[in-house]
Amino acid sequence: MPRLDVLRCFAPALLLGSILACAQTPKATPTATEAASRRSLPAGVTIGATSELGAHVWRGLPFAQPPVGPLRWMAPRAAAAWPGVRDALDDGPACTQPSSMLTRGREPRESGLVGDEDCLYLNVFAPAFAPQDVPRGGARRPVMVWIHGGGNVIGEGSRYDGSVLAKRHGVIVVTVNYRLGPLGWLRHQALRAGAESEFDASGNFGTLDLVEALRWVNVNIGAFGGDPGNVTIFGESAGGLNVISLLLAKPAAGLFHRAITQSGGTWSSDPHEAENWRDAAKAGKRWSSSELTAALVRAEPMTRSQAEAREHVESLSDDALAAYLRSKRADEIWAPLIAGGKGESNLFDEFPFVFREGSVLPSRPFHEAFARGGHQRVPVILGTNRDESKTFMFGDPEYIRRWFGVFPQVRNWDVYERDAHFGSALWKADGADEIAHALHRHQSGQVFVYRFDWDEEPKPFGFDLARLLGAGHGIEIPFVFGTFDLGFLRMISNGENEPGRLKLSDAMMSYWTRFAATGDPGLGRDGALPAWTAWNETASGSRRSMIFDTAAGGGVRMSAETVTFEGLAAEVRGNSSFSTDERCEALDAIAKRALRPLQVAGCAADGAKASPEG
Repeated sequence: MPRLDVLRCFAPALLLGSILACAQTPKATPTATEAASRRSLPAGVTIGATSELGAHVWRGLPFAQPPVGPLRWMAPRAAAAWPGVRDALDDGPACTQPSSMLTRGREPRESGLVGDEDCLYLNVFAPAFAPQDVPRGGARRPVMVWIHGGGNVIGEGSRYDGSVLAKRHGVIVVTVNYRLGPLGWLRHQALRAGAESEFDASGNFGTLDLVEALRWVNVNIGAFGGDPGNVTIFGESAGGLNVISLLLAKPAAGLFHRAITQSGGTWSSDPHEAENWRDAAKAGKRWSSSELTAALVRAEPMTRSQAEAREHVESLSDDALAAYLRSKRADEIWAPLIAGGKGESNLFDEFPFVFREGSVLPSRPFHEAFARGGHQRVPVILGTNRDESKTFMFGDPEYIRRWFGVFPQVRNWDVYERDAHFGSALWKADGADEIAHALHRHQSGQVFVYRFDWDEEPKPFGFDLARLLGAGHGIEIPFVFGTFDLGFLRMISNGENEPGRLKLSDAMMSYWTRFAATGDPGLGRDGALPAWTAWNETASGSRRSMIFDTAAGGGVRMSAETVTFEGLAAEVRGNSSFSTDERCEALDAIAKRALRPLQVAGCAADGAKASPEG
């Protein structure tokens, strides 16, 4: 069965750590404050340090009140000013999440979880200005706010070091945390009954955390030399999805001025998917709030059957059920999802998040919302990697067998390359080209698209990573940050690929920061790179997107290639290597991303659970 719907293989992708995790070591942090980093913010006085890469950094600054106790499952409340002088040397806690290769260095609890509910902290990176040289007024620097990925269930902002961008390109970089999994996205009638606002009732708490972080930036970033009137949000994977959702989020209006989404998408859930039982007429997902609540009841010392647990949940008043949910420890709330993810279900696919509920986010599918113009009209960069799916397929036993449980061997290279192509093309259609087409109608000249093609990985232990991973999901991150000291991604770098790799990284940082400064990547920060022009639909064959590669792969250049849902469906239909079942599975994946009917002969017209026709 082809895995075009990559979220279904997100969990196996974490097995990359079995080979690559040996490259990851905990990040060193300064142990003493730097007097020159003393800053007076509206939030309070803070002193940071100088990072290993030469920028000033302030870690663990709270941007909202701890979302604990009665504030669990509520929109974030603004943080109070801190008293005295805050030493900003240590990262804040990660948000509660399963232990993974993205949390290496944090000791998991017996439950298998790391992190804390009190996790709404951010880090700031800035050029190492002396206090008297901090830019003011019109000299203030562009601000870039990074939103981490991890399926909205794992990850943390502190894993990313903005020092190179800050020092070399003179921008202010902010990395943020946001609530994850069932603590970040949970929508239930019992919780709405006690809501104080429509945002409290939305269930989109992780999204609202990001909004609150942007509010904090707007108020406080000037003290670091940043311009609150020039804020760029950028993020990768789920972080890219969250950038896309912020473009549509009503409470985020006016809080940012440019947006970059790297390998993002429009994954989102209807309220019924978020809340209903699985056997409802409008079925909920496996880990809807109803199903999760029943699982919590079943875990009580007096174990109940599924039917008894459901009956008990339905017998409780809204107040009683809300109190019950808030009485549970974070580890208890996560426990059923972790247990289910070990075989019963795929956590990354069957947990609903980012709700189309009508207050924070639009109730219609995101592609339709963009087409109707219901978004923030800001310059946008949208991009994906050429081989997105390979990062996930590399850990999927459908494609890979592992000798002695470790050494990978591709079962069928033809199928591997075919499914990688179609899965990655679907990602490009969903996360870049279809959105660009919709935005172009409303803001021509302000939409820029790219594809990342670099695939010059070495062969550690004899494994051909260039073919196994290629330009896979997440590989572009160190190129954007200018440091290849990012956990397992160190394994993509060696002396042989260094000259081209660093030159390409320099180009990407230059375009990203030029875009942050002006809203147009143009010729890059120093004006010496190939022109990156806006998405253009004025003529057939117009060059619409930038390709990022080294000279050996064709260089940095514009391309006319585009991918649409309908075009990709036609390509699948015309590919004779698919069996009928495989073809319909692939078309079903496309329809689910498009959230609109795809009329394709041979399978059900609606694309959902597609089956051969007559």
